[in-house]
Amino acid sequence: MMTDSDKKFKQLFCNRNFVLFLLMRSCNVIGVQIVTVAVGWYVYQLTRDPLDLGYIGLAQFAPSLALFLVAGYVSDKYDRRMTIVVSNVIHLVVVFLLLGVSLSNWGNIKTILLILVIHGIARTFFHTASQAILPNIVASHVFPNAVAYSSSVNKAAQLIGPALGGVLLALSEDWAYYVAGCSFLLAVCASSVMSGQLKYKSADRMTLTRMLSGFSYVWRNKIVLGAVSIDLVAVLLGGVMGLLPIYASDILAVGPDGLGLMRAMPGIGALFMGLVLAQIAHPRYVGATMFITLALFGGSIVIFSLSTVFWISLAALAIYGASDMVSVYIRLTLVQLATPDEMRGRVSAVNSISINASNELGDFRAGLMASGFGTVPAVLIGGIATFAVVGVWMKVFPGLVKINRFDDVKK
Repeated sequence: MMTDSDKKFKQLFCNRNFVLFLLMRSCNVIGVQIVTVAVGWYVYQLTRDPLDLGYIGLAQFAPSLALFLVAGYVSDKYDRRMTIVVSNVIHLVVVFLLLGVSLSNWGNIKTILLILVIHGIARTFFHTASQAILPNIVASHVFPNAVAYSSSVNKAAQLIGPALGGVLLALSEDWAYYVAGCSFLLAVCASSVMSGQLKYKSADRMTLTRMLSGFSYVWRNKIVLGAVSIDLVAVLLGGVMGLLPIYASDILAVGPDGLGLMRAMPGIGALFMGLVLAQIAHPRYVGATMFITLALFGGSIVIFSLSTVFWISLAALAIYGASDMVSVYIRLTLVQLATPDEMRGRVSAVNSISINASNELGDFRAGLMASGFGTVPAVLIGGIATFAVVGVWMKVFPGLVKINRFDDVKK
C-alpha cells in the first residue's frame, strides 16, 4: 500500500512542468555558484582586499533593491515562464562577458562589478518569477512537498556548483566559465518548453500603488511579515559565504579545492535535510521548529568563525546549511500558502529580498566588518547577533511561534 508521501511523490514527478522546473532551477543555481566561486577567487587573488569581496555582494544586491518592485509587478502581469527564460539568457551573456575579462587585459575590478550588476538584475527577475510560478504548476495539497523537493534540488545544485567550480578553477579558470555557460543554456532550454498558463490574467496598468501593494500585504499579514523579516535580518547578520576565499587562502590554507568544498558543505547539509523534509507528509510545530533551527544557524556560524581545523569548519558549514534549509522551507511555504495568486509575484519580490538578495548584502556586511575588525571577529559577531534576533522575533511575533500546521495559514 502506498503511503501519503509516496502518493505525493508520484503526483509531483508525473507532473511534466514540475520536473522541468526542477531541471531549470538546478541548472541556474549550478551556473550561479560556479560564477560566484570563480569571481570571488579571481578578485581576491587580484586585490587581496576583503572589502572587494564585499563589493561583489553589493554589486549583485543593488539591482535587487532598485528593481524588486518592478520584478514583482512583471511576475504578476506577464508570463512568469518567459521572465525566467529571459533572465537565464542574460545570465548566459554575463558568463561570456566575465570570460572576456579573464581572457583579456582590459578588465579590472570596476569592470567586473559592472558585469555583476547585470548579473544581479537577471537574478532579481529570476528569483521573483521562480518563487511565484511554483504554486501555478503543482496542486495546493502537495505544495509543501513540492517546496521540500525543490529546495532539495536547489541545495544539491549548491553542492555540485561550488565543488565543480573549485575543481575547474584548479584546472583552468576559463573552463569554469564555459561550464557555467552550458549550465545556463540548459536552464534556458528547460524553461522554454514548460507549458500552460503561467501568469495571472490582469489588465491593470503599472502604478506605484500597485507595485507597493506587495509591501502593504506583507505589513497587514503578521505571519508573512514575521517570516520575511526574520530571514532578512538573519541572513544579513549571518553572511559568511563571501568571506570563504579568505578562510581558504589565509586562515585554513586549503586553496581553491578547499574553497570549493567549503562552499559545497552547506549544500550537503541542506540536501540531506531537504530529503528528510520531503518525506514528512503532515509536519507539525512548524513555527517553533523554524526558530529552533535559526538558533542552530547562529551557533554554526560561531563555531565556524573560531575554527582553525578544516574538518570542524566543514562540519559547521554542513549544520549551517541544514538548519537554513529547515527555516527556508518553513518560511517559503508559509508565505506562498498565505498569499493569493494575484499578489504572489509582488509578495515574492519582497520575499526575494530577504531570501536571496540579502545574501549579497550579508556578504557586503561581512566584508566591510572584516576590513575594519578582521575576518574572524566579523563572522563571530554575526553569529552572536543571530541568536539575539531569534529571541527578539519570538517576542514580537508570538503568533508565528504558535503555528502548528501549514493548513493553519492557508489563504
